[in-house]
Amino acid sequence: MPTPHSVGNPAEKVKCNGVFGMNFIDNAFNANEKSLAVRAQRMEVLARNIANADTPHFKAQDVDFKQVMKNTIEAAVVTTNVNHLAQAPDETGNGLKYRIPFNVSFDGNTVELPVEQAKYGQYAAEYQTTLSILENRISGIRKALRGD
Repeated sequence: MPTPHSVGNPAEKVKCNGVFGMNFIDNAFNANEKSLAVRAQRMEVLARNIANADTPHFKAQDVDFKQVMKNTIEAAVVTTNVNHLAQAPDETGNGLKYRIPFNVSFDGNTVELPVEQAKYGQYAAEYQTTLSILENRISGIRKALRGD
């Protein structure tokens, strides 16, 4: 029976060594999982903006991807005191922000359709990139477990 530090089949190490158990796999995919969720939320917000392009007084929104990911990383950090890394009380953590338009509309709507469409295309490409990175990570772990 292999020990946790022995050389052998990687799948056996996963079974024997607690360090390389499910926590290892969860940690490997946690950032990608959150990134995909935030990117999907961002695309939903942009789709809502596009759908409301003709709605009077509708305010265009976007998700601040960097802020949400920063909050996620800070939430994962273990602190020794509850006051460490304290966030401002008004910080919601969802990263939802109102967009400032380039041109002002007479009806108070801040959606600029060409801008929203361009952003949607950009965010869809970023979502696909994140999926590709995740697929490569999964493929790498499969190869390691098979011993390829």
